[in-house]
Amino acid sequence: MPASTKPPKPAKKSASKAKKSASKATKPKTWESRAIIRLIEAGSAAECPYCEERVKFRARHRDQQVICNVYVDGVWNRVEQYHLECYDKADKPHGKAAKAS
Repeated sequence: MPASTKPPKPAKKSASKAKKSASKATKPKTWESRAIIRLIEAGSAAECPYCEERVKFRARHRDQQVICNVYVDGVWNRVEQYHLECYDKADKPHGKAAKAS
């Protein structure tokens, strides 16, 4: 008996898979606090929430800071700027800080 030469039929999506993909498309993204390591720029006047001292620029030093976007219940609330050392001492309150590119 000769083999069938018909191409196979494409698999149909089940109704549950279709509902899952539709719900993913309509679900709004929930924003979470995040942190990044950057060089301290001239003119910075932020206060470190850990040591309560100014995060300040020094011309001959390449000091770094951790800048955190803080979200409360998925809504942006504020920016916090830490000295790099203070962020580590504070046990990384907004998660591991990413390095800026």
